[in-house]
Amino acid sequence: MAEAVDTSGRRPRVDDIFEYLEKEIMTLRLRPGDKISEAEVAARFGVSRQPVRDAFSRLANMELLLIRPQRATEVKRFSSREIEKARFLRAAVESEVLRRAAEHCDAQGAAMLDEALARQDEALENKSVDDFGALDYQFHQTLCQIAKVDYAFDIILAEKAKVDRLCMLGLSKEDRMPDLIEDHRAIADAVKAHSPQLAVSRGMLHLSRLDETIAHLSQAGANYFDPE
Repeated sequence: MAEAVDTSGRRPRVDDIFEYLEKEIMTLRLRPGDKISEAEVAARFGVSRQPVRDAFSRLANMELLLIRPQRATEVKRFSSREIEKARFLRAAVESEVLRRAAEHCDAQGAAMLDEALARQDEALENKSVDDFGALDYQFHQTLCQIAKVDYAFDIILAEKAKVDRLCMLGLSKEDRMPDLIEDHRAIADAVKAHSPQLAVSRGMLHLSRLDETIAHLSQAGANYFDPE
């Protein structure tokens, strides 16, 4: 967070501060356990501490910051229990999404999946982890649209966000983009082939990719996890 923040001449809002800090955390420029100062953020934005405090509160509600009285605020470390809970809920919802997507996929849906995969291939070619992260969200949203359950993406989004920092660590340290794109391609093929059981099976394999990342980080970066 060394650079000043350009707000194009207008007074920064709480939303500006929140969005900036959320991106810093989610892209791991601020890592689990890093200290973060209200005064420093306020100085960078040229504002009083109150809007920064409000942004901190929103981030704490998302379980991205840990705010403690009389102690430094820090980027929240991962909780193994919360990760397990998020993955359980997401798997339950996404299984049904994949079943329905395989049942409802038509020519338009197949074209949407092909376009999504082409854009992911481009991100891989450009070695853009940030672009792939956004495209990953869009792929799962597309599946919800094909399944005719757009609202299911709200649940997937909320649970996915809780583990995305882990996914980013896995991508940046182990370069898993090729494996994840191949997972997406396998899921898309099953959906386009109208094979619900295969789509679910491939979807659950995709979600299990995080197991290796968690095991790796537990050994190599144990300070990223809360002691439980």
